[in-house]
Amino acid sequence: MTRHFLRDDDLSPAELIEVLDLADAMKAAPFDHKPLAGPHTVALVFDRPTLRTQVSFAAGIAELGGNPMTVDGGLAAMGKREGVEDVARILGRQASAIVWRTAHQSDVDTMADHAGVPVLNALTDEFHPCQLLADLQTVREHKGRLAGVRVAFVGDGACNMGNSWVLAGASAGMHVVVGAPEGFTPDADVVARAVGIAQETGGSIQLSVDPLEAVKGADVVVTDSWVSMGREEESADRLRIFPPYGVTDELLAHAEPDAIVMHCLPAYRGKEISESVIEGPQSVVWDEAENRRHAQKAVLTWLLERS
Repeated sequence: MTRHFLRDDDLSPAELIEVLDLADAMKAAPFDHKPLAGPHTVALVFDRPTLRTQVSFAAGIAELGGNPMTVDGGLAAMGKREGVEDVARILGRQASAIVWRTAHQSDVDTMADHAGVPVLNALTDEFHPCQLLADLQTVREHKGRLAGVRVAFVGDGACNMGNSWVLAGASAGMHVVVGAPEGFTPDADVVARAVGIAQETGGSIQLSVDPLEAVKGADVVVTDSWVSMGREEESADRLRIFPPYGVTDELLAHAEPDAIVMHCLPAYRGKEISESVIEGPQSVVWDEAENRRHAQKAVLTWLLERS
């Protein structure tokens, strides 16, 4: 059976730890693992703007001994010029795995159904699972554990990062609190799924409209852009709603004194996060950005070994 990584709960809690352990090993010895020697080709398809995703996957695939083949999503025009099903069959015969950054989760699901090789979701509007692997690796590095860690995600909880944090955090046995205005909470079905997972792992999921309540006692404070890709027309309204949820020194003071701050980037300083916080001693955003490479190498290797 071909394994895919399309959303965070595609890995069981035990499998998640396996991947994170492998990511740590690959970070410690980045050139010791060559599962793509040959080289095998991995197709990287980008329909959405990218910096960290493209460079981390390209560098990581090269370190694994493989060939990163970048496909311009605009030129390919998948779903318009030709159907996703047909493109999946083409790419699956040219590459050992497919990485796709696009808008619709349903398209990534369709790709996985027809490719015959592992498909990795490098971002959709619904989920950002590769980012969460890097985030969890970063938390373990700085906190020494995941289970029992309290995480506050503040801002637009209805984005892909909000959905992914509740799923991945639950799988890791963490206590995740999403602080977001009404109407901007994670998808209700995703929250229900995360609550079910948390009951098995000892974690918990909580939603709050109060940013101070969300951050109180947090070991990790996470935020993301208030205006996600594809939501630009809502920018003016969102910039009126979200300022109380900005991660400032004042808000951060309600977290634990040794709390770390994370942001998947790009960051809009002075909006969802202040300059003093992102450049301050509690910020681990650059570790987080680097860990995309290690975590993605690990999950790609793990999927290939089990497919």
